[in-house]
Amino acid sequence: MPSVPSSRPAPRLALFAVAVCVLAVVAAVVSFVQGSWLGVVWILMAGISSNMAWFYVRRTKLEREAAQAEAPTTA
Repeated sequence: MPSVPSSRPAPRLALFAVAVCVLAVVAAVVSFVQGSWLGVVWILMAGISSNMAWFYVRRTKLEREAAQAEAPTTA
């Protein structure tokens, strides 16, 4: 039986993006300490992955707010 994909993949993607961001920053520091300018590429990757993490967190928050707004409230 095939597994059903998660209905909420955004938080997991945000965590992966944060992990990539942290690893890219560490790689940049190591690269600069060793005297290599390759660290610039790692800094750029850290920037992209941090933007991805921010996007997924924000999207999840907006989806949650939209779902709460659509839910009927009983008074």
